[in-house]
Amino acid sequence: MSVFHLLVPDFSLIMLGFLLSRYGNFGGHFWSGVEKLVYFILFPALLFYTTAKTQFDFHATGKLLITGVLTTFAAIVLGTLCRFIFFNPGKTFVSGVQTAFRFNSYIALAVASRIAGEQGTALMALLIGFLVPVCNIAAVFALARNSGRLLKEIASNPLVVGTASGVACSLAGISLPDDLSATLSRLGNASIAMGLLAVGAGLRLSALHEARGLAAGFLAIKLLIAPAIGMLLGTLLQLPLLQLQIAVLFCALPTASSAYVLAARMGGNGPYVAFLISASTLLSALTLPLWLHLVQP
Repeated sequence: MSVFHLLVPDFSLIMLGFLLSRYGNFGGHFWSGVEKLVYFILFPALLFYTTAKTQFDFHATGKLLITGVLTTFAAIVLGTLCRFIFFNPGKTFVSGVQTAFRFNSYIALAVASRIAGEQGTALMALLIGFLVPVCNIAAVFALARNSGRLLKEIASNPLVVGTASGVACSLAGISLPDDLSATLSRLGNASIAMGLLAVGAGLRLSALHEARGLAAGFLAIKLLIAPAIGMLLGTLLQLPLLQLQIAVLFCALPTASSAYVLAARMGGNGPYVAFLISASTLLSALTLPLWLHLVQP
């Protein structure tokens, strides 16, 4: 399957979500409800189901995790340096810097599933489970140098809970009952389509004029520099082909749609972050096929 055909279904759903939100007359409350349903119920069910069914060999996946962790830390450092390169230490910077290293989990699992089915999904879920807490910590610290509620937020994050619970079941050798497996499988299947529709519904291109140099820096780190680092590290560590594909996919993802929620909730520049999310998602339709093409067998 060509990279083009691999990505067409997922970006088609994103575009459908965009069109439905503009012309479908569903209303903002509908899309807010869809986002909550996916984030708190459907997506954690997918993460739990795929990780609980997978027999993890951390000796075999350790280098994959190293690649993802080191690339994420590199993106955090480079994003922080943008403050000095573009001389913007204010609210715009602390709101937008998270978009240099956070990642869109909906697109991650959708494409990973297309690449290698449940095996690809499980590998991506492992990266998500390890790096969602890291990225959330870095994002919260950027917006508020106060970690008073940080541990509570991380511990209650549904993506972390879903992945950690699934890995725990797998390591403990617990087999899921057939009825529960079927239910979780159906919830997981729904999460990908609904999540991509929600990504499209959230696209915003206002605030284009604001801090354009800083925005270009964040987008370049997320879509160009981070995947280049990930590919280099994965190659040096001699990752198996599938793990290298998943690592590069992970590093090349557009930024997380939930970055807007965090910025708005913590008094940041919400419209600027919404623009960065939208620009990152749209540009990734060009950059993601390029990176995946470079790791084709």
